[in-house]
Amino acid sequence: MSPLTQKSARNILLGQDNNALVFLFAVNSLVFVLINFIRIVYFLSDIPLEFFNKQILDWFTLSPVPEVFFARPWTIFTAMFTHLSIWQLISTLLWLWAFGYILQDLAGNSKLLPIYLYGGFVGAVVFLLSNNLFPVLERNILTTPAMMGGGAAVMAVALATTTLAPDYRLFPLINGGIPLWVLTLVFVAIDFATLSGGNAGTGAAHLAGGAVGFFFVKQLQKGKDWSAWMNALVDWIDNLFNPEKKKEQQKQSEKHFYRANRKPYEKIANITQQKLDDILDKINQHGYAFLTDEEKAFLKRASDEEL
Repeated sequence: MSPLTQKSARNILLGQDNNALVFLFAVNSLVFVLINFIRIVYFLSDIPLEFFNKQILDWFTLSPVPEVFFARPWTIFTAMFTHLSIWQLISTLLWLWAFGYILQDLAGNSKLLPIYLYGGFVGAVVFLLSNNLFPVLERNILTTPAMMGGGAAVMAVALATTTLAPDYRLFPLINGGIPLWVLTLVFVAIDFATLSGGNAGTGAAHLAGGAVGFFFVKQLQKGKDWSAWMNALVDWIDNLFNPEKKKEQQKQSEKHFYRANRKPYEKIANITQQKLDDILDKINQHGYAFLTDEEKAFLKRASDEEL
């Protein structure tokens, strides 16, 4: 099996460690199941759904009313994972799969979740500001629906993926494929059309999320990784609760140092396969673009030799 084939085989393993796409699918789905389970309980108990909205749903969704938001500041994060309608959830997951899978394949597993969170957070802030700063929206703020769903977050993923690889082809068997930017243009146009309606705050939030994804990749291409602090924090927490994993990482790092009981130029069996595995792991975590020229050359030679 060639290294590129091995890479593809690894990428489609949905149960692999650090798969941000699967994590986002799981969180969005679990929140949906939890909220709708409680909603069913209210319904079967013959409790009006208005009570469900006030007692349960409003604690997850983002209200544009400042007094309500400041009483529930956590909703700036929970709203991006909250879906009440099954069709809203399916729409989020389908768009997330379409763009998130490509993003992980090109940039590794460590970028998708930060982009999703950045997009959702900035989108929520823009939703609050637009509904309170523009008079045409502010006068109807009490009747404006609370924001929920991963629209802004997924828009960030979509723009980040398109900025990273605008000529990426979907459905290559259909006349050479559809460029990724065409799908993104349709996605953006749908939200842009809502700016002239009463739900303009949500449309502006989605477009703001898309802008975050665009600038994230532009900064990444300049060598500035906005996700570095977030990934470092996650690793620190992971190591805090999994000390054995930290010890294992230390043991692996020790293999890169020279040991006195080994000859400096001793040829070790399977060293080529080990290096190949290290490069494939690096692609899986950070993306092909982060390989050095030497690693890319090695991967090409290994592919030609079918190692």
